This record gives sequence, structure tokens and C-alpha cells, in this order.
Amino acid sequence: MRKYSLTQKNKVIKMKCNICGNEMKMEKGIVMEGVCSVDCNWGYFSGKDGEMHSFDICEKCYDTMVKQFKIPVDIKENRELL
Repeated sequence: MRKYSLTQKNKVIKMKCNICGNEMKMEKGIVMEGVCSVDCNWGYFSGKDGEMHSFDICEKCYDTMVKQFKIPVDIKENRELL
């Protein structure tokens, strides 16, 4: 869950994990820990047609969630970090 600045539209001032509710550490508008941000645009043939769902998950909750997957996540190493 993101909280944005009232004066600057796209500036995130606070971020919390949607699962555990813990606030993520931020410095000068930059998240200083691992976070999984999901933006899903639901399309035709779903029960959520036309909806966009967004959420943020801390690294600890992400690790707990993916351990439950029947098919493990596909992990590739990035050569360059932006």
C-alpha cells in the first residue's frame, strides 16, 4: 500500500506491506528494502474485467507466499541493477 504526497502526485511518502502491514523503510522517497510491487490489469474472461489491482509485499511475506507455490518462481540473475 502506498501513500502519496498531496503536493507532488507521483512522490511516495509511505509504503506498507499489504500482507503484514509493516511499514517499509524509506529515505528521501526511496524504498530501502526489498519489495514486490504488483500491478495487475484484469482483462476479458475474468470476474474482475476492467479492474486494476495494485499491492506491495515486503520481502519476508513474498518469501512465505512463494514457498506455497506448486510450481516454483522462475529466477534469473540480472547483470545490471538500475
